[in-house]
Amino acid sequence: MQLFRHTADLPAALRGGAVALGNFDGVHRGHRAVIEQAQAAARALGVPAGVVTFEPHPRSLFRPNDPPFRLTPLRIKARLVEAMGLDFLLALHFDRPFSQLSADTFVRQVLVEGLGVRHVVAGHDFVFGHDRGGDIGFLREAGGWHGFKVTEVHPVSAADGTIYSSTRVRQHLQAGDVAAAQAILGHAWEIEGRVEHGDKRGRTIGFPTANLLLGDILRPRFGVYAVEAGVDQGPETVWHKGVANLGSRPTVNGTDERLEVHLFDFADDLYGKHLRVRLLHFLRGEQKFAGLDALKAQIALDSEQARQLLA
Repeated sequence: MQLFRHTADLPAALRGGAVALGNFDGVHRGHRAVIEQAQAAARALGVPAGVVTFEPHPRSLFRPNDPPFRLTPLRIKARLVEAMGLDFLLALHFDRPFSQLSADTFVRQVLVEGLGVRHVVAGHDFVFGHDRGGDIGFLREAGGWHGFKVTEVHPVSAADGTIYSSTRVRQHLQAGDVAAAQAILGHAWEIEGRVEHGDKRGRTIGFPTANLLLGDILRPRFGVYAVEAGVDQGPETVWHKGVANLGSRPTVNGTDERLEVHLFDFADDLYGKHLRVRLLHFLRGEQKFAGLDALKAQIALDSEQARQLLA
């Protein structure tokens, strides 16, 4: 799959395709239904299949003071889309000038002149353009003017009637219910980043950790999780089991929010490496201990519980 940030970069071979259009934060099962419809349309037409999304998420521009909410930064989103077998991902740069484009101008400049689309697929509630001036009905009407077809995908739900949505994923993660979040996503939720130097306190108590800063991603419930951590080794990711604390580390009067990951039976140096961490089981909430000895004893218990859950 090829990744682009501007329509001008798109080669002629990828123009004239079928595209899924949306934010796709989380790339959950509902999003996958939209993307799969675009893939089906592309196969029927014998044209490339792509995803068109927006980076950063428009909410980051319009509501910059909101708490972090992103489920999938671009790197994770691209990896999930690529795994579905798409030909390209176009992550349009969403800034103030772009937000001022009218719905009609967006269709003309991006979809028609930029992509030359043959077919567009979007969710029933997708809106676009200045002041949310375009919706699926407008898109269908514009398709009639410009010669592309439009497919509307209605809400997708589980057998119990639960609608797959990014909002529900966020709610489950903030409650510490990673299993419910994963059921909607269709994959484990990940935090990833470059391993930073910490205060190295973990190694002094026998539990060295790899430290990741959280950036602008959603804050799940603070506490301890059983995890799998993927270490990039060349083109492959090698996975290791472990336990992680997510939060501000009140026992040592921590001042920043971070993910501290202890990998079981692992001794290599991870500083500066890229780490992917899947939150698989919530063990307990974050708490302040009387001292390092009490913390060490609890980490030992957490580690044993995590080993059992991950066995």
